[in-house]
Amino acid sequence: MKSDQGKHNRFSSSHSQDATAGTSAETSWLSKLGPGIVTGAADDDPSGIATYSQAGARFGFNMLWTVLLTYPLMVAIQVISARIGRVSGHGLATNIRRHYPPWILHVLVLMLVVANIINIAADLAAMGDAVHLLAGGPVRWYAAGFGLVSLLLQVFIPYHRYVLVLKWLTLALLAYIAVIFSVKIDWVGVGRSVVLPQLSFERGAVTTVVAVLGTTISPYLFFWQASEEVEHMKSDPAGRPIIKAPAQARPELERIQVDTYIGMGFSNLVAFFIILTAAVTLHAHGVGSIETSAQAAEALRPIAGDFAFMLFATGIIGTGLLAVPVLAGSAAYAMAGSFKWASSLEYKPALAKEFYGVIALATLGGVVLDFSPIDPVRALYWSAVINGVISAPVMVVTMLLASNHNVMGRFVIKGGLKVAGWLATVMMALAVLAMGYTALFPG
Repeated sequence: MKSDQGKHNRFSSSHSQDATAGTSAETSWLSKLGPGIVTGAADDDPSGIATYSQAGARFGFNMLWTVLLTYPLMVAIQVISARIGRVSGHGLATNIRRHYPPWILHVLVLMLVVANIINIAADLAAMGDAVHLLAGGPVRWYAAGFGLVSLLLQVFIPYHRYVLVLKWLTLALLAYIAVIFSVKIDWVGVGRSVVLPQLSFERGAVTTVVAVLGTTISPYLFFWQASEEVEHMKSDPAGRPIIKAPAQARPELERIQVDTYIGMGFSNLVAFFIILTAAVTLHAHGVGSIETSAQAAEALRPIAGDFAFMLFATGIIGTGLLAVPVLAGSAAYAMAGSFKWASSLEYKPALAKEFYGVIALATLGGVVLDFSPIDPVRALYWSAVINGVISAPVMVVTMLLASNHNVMGRFVIKGGLKVAGWLATVMMALAVLAMGYTALFPG
């Protein structure tokens, strides 16, 4: 097999004309939206929608404050992940392999892949349910169809084109903002609850806060954004790791900042509106038990009307189409970094067989789970548990990498970003401990 460098050279030269044509566009703010906006939008997947709907349905406005808490923490860890990728020129898994014992990487990656496959199954099932609600028909076969479409898009469309598809899919999240305009809202009450929330330390409230934090700050997002920064670098013929080309630092780190702040802001804004929608409709009418995003959409129809129901259900499909490739792709990047495989969505399948094999395994594994007797809601719970368990150690390793001069050179993280990153790590660790406590002592 030819070396990655040879592939990179052919990749770069094949895009020289595109780069020349797009030079003027590089100065626009729109050109700065890439890995961050896609990563942020993928965080609001059908599984996340279910969690946010549960929070709003059960606790009303009193869970809106959690979105304000998660935003700066989410921004910090995603900016740091992106910087590691762009500065070093390698994804998280490769950097972990180079600087830590192999068993640490293999344990974390194995748990990540298992959690991602379960999450893919849950997301595909939710998408199938959404189509069934809108048009009737076989839920499982709809789920299988979505899985196949997602797989084919990742395998046969080069990254520089496929990323445009992902960017357009982020618009599906606007459905959850549009829903708000179809219902009546006490905005004074909303503002009061955000600024002065009625905090509760009863088990259900603590578990919900942990679930929102775990849904918003997920390990697969760290691996994905770091790897997509590497893809973004390779898509530019002049792109090189910042540690080797310091002159690229200022514009690239600025782009990462803008991209991530906007991407995570968009993600959290949508999460806010999903919680708000569930609060003013489901919670206000005594509907407090929601397990899936499809159930949330179905419960919404008799309360908010057909239009709100249609928007909510359509959004599930759009966000699923965005999230499934991110879940499968992050698993593939992590595996490729662990075993030194060629990895790029720009490569043809023959040049990165193992990488695309993992994408196929993860996606089709999710489809198979949907045809099994396994309860997708219960499976999603265990996915959340696995994500919660590995999130804190992955964040610790990420922070150590970002502070390591051998990885980052003179571009190690400092100041406020470093403080925010460690704060996010501590908060996630506390969330995992709280989750473990509520599991051991349910009373």
